[in-house]
Amino acid sequence: MATSYKEIERQAQALAAEDRAKLAETLLESLQTPISEIETAWAQEIEERVAAFDCGETQAYAAEDVFAEARHLTR
Repeated sequence: MATSYKEIERQAQALAAEDRAKLAETLLESLQTPISEIETAWAQEIEERVAAFDCGETQAYAAEDVFAEARHLTR
């Protein structure tokens, strides 16, 4: 039978502070692969957007205009 989240949480909180820190670090590290894949995808997207801007394929807008429009739309 699988251990429930609440049971794992209860057991983890019963650990010494140092062991909880190690467990937290291990769990956070286990999430790094998807995050690095997302960061890689965003880096590629940024490069493509910059290249499109440099070639004149896309239009830029002043930040103050964008924020003013956003404020207008949210009222």
